[in-house]
Amino acid sequence: MVRKPILGLIGFSDGDPEVHEQLKDIVQAQVDVIEEELKKDGTVDVIVADRLVDTAEAAKEEAEKLKAKGVDGTIFSYGVFAFPNFSAIAAKNGKGPFLLAANLNPDWPGMVAMLAAGGALHHLGIEHFRAAGDFRDPAVLGKITEFGKCAKVVSSLNGQKYGLLGGRSLGMYSSTVSMQDWERQFGVDVDHMDQSEIVRKAAEVDDEQVEKAFRWLSENVGAIEYDGDRLTEEKLKEQIRHYEATKAIVKENGYDFIGVKCHYEMSRHYCTECLSAAFMNDPYDWDGPKEPCVCACEADSDAALTMQILKLLTNDPVIFMDIRHYDAENDVMIFCNCGSQSTYYVTGTDDYKANLAKTTLYPCLEIYAGGGCHVNLQTKPGTATIARLNRYEGKYRMTIIPTEFVEMPKEKEAETTKEWPHVFAKLPFDHEIFLDKFDANHCHAVYGNHVEELKMICKMLNIDVEMLGEE
Repeated sequence: MVRKPILGLIGFSDGDPEVHEQLKDIVQAQVDVIEEELKKDGTVDVIVADRLVDTAEAAKEEAEKLKAKGVDGTIFSYGVFAFPNFSAIAAKNGKGPFLLAANLNPDWPGMVAMLAAGGALHHLGIEHFRAAGDFRDPAVLGKITEFGKCAKVVSSLNGQKYGLLGGRSLGMYSSTVSMQDWERQFGVDVDHMDQSEIVRKAAEVDDEQVEKAFRWLSENVGAIEYDGDRLTEEKLKEQIRHYEATKAIVKENGYDFIGVKCHYEMSRHYCTECLSAAFMNDPYDWDGPKEPCVCACEADSDAALTMQILKLLTNDPVIFMDIRHYDAENDVMIFCNCGSQSTYYVTGTDDYKANLAKTTLYPCLEIYAGGGCHVNLQTKPGTATIARLNRYEGKYRMTIIPTEFVEMPKEKEAETTKEWPHVFAKLPFDHEIFLDKFDANHCHAVYGNHVEELKMICKMLNIDVEMLGEE
């Protein structure tokens, strides 16, 4: 079950004991309003500090206690003027990211306290966020709940384990990463494993499990285009074994997300890993509902990390796709990839019967001599957000593109590679900008407009944001 974001909440007061005694009820009143409104909203869970902060000692202790309780981020509340050094001490000892909250009350200078505290934190190089106004106003409260969602992504990412199965694929620089950089910037551990482990463990998969999966696919997939050569029943069963082996590797090694090299050792000598890419990312398989596990094709690690951020933000499967072609007649970018994408995107729901009914398993292309299927589907129309982590001179940035997926006639897929999954998208700017500026051959997407949330996450992670088409 997906947990809610957990935010700590601390009320800050004046450092003079007598003044604090006079004003503490005002400070507490704002804390109470924020707590009450967050509980009514229900989007995030909130843990309130045991006491108001009116001393340096209290600032350190309360921040440490909230950190120990596992909050994803911390709200600093200002109802009156509060000594800025208290906020600095709490930030140095507490769990970031931090959001500074003030009620714009002309009777009491809570706004002044927020600005003074913000200046103190920036002096120390501590990035933070702010929300000011009436916290009963959904727009103002929404700044806190959005902060909570983004803080949870960053907090959840820290301490995760990425399984890199195989090395660099097809000579792609943009797919390889430094494990030291990931640990330092994201808190993610990179664990490298040879993809031959998939082959070894595939031989251990129970025959009954393979037959169960084969029957499920045969009964539910719209069409399986056996050709007696690259795609046979036995080759499909081999792909099932590879998927089961990959699932076992993830479970046994505690991987939170993975990348699999595939080309060319697997695709030329064993089978393509397309079935694994589809169903690892799906919220179901022949064993029933499950949590999607991000699986990036061609061991593209920056793809995997982008996808994991999107998954943690939305709790949905994430698309992996190649930038393939621009259709000038229809002003549509065509994305398709030799691997696969989650079949969830046929309808955008967990209805596997509806999704698989419009899915086709085609024989893989001749260049993949190992054989097996490609997983073809067309993504359902809807508002979506494209994102991709990339690096310029070693520094990370995220390219973010709001887009609209559209439906095209099925025969349009044959203009590129009919065997592969297709996404047709309308870009909010001229396609030449995309082709001139985008710094990877892969990109990723989820339904919904998540631009502002991704900007906030990037700020929390100290990543630059690139919005193509904006000056």
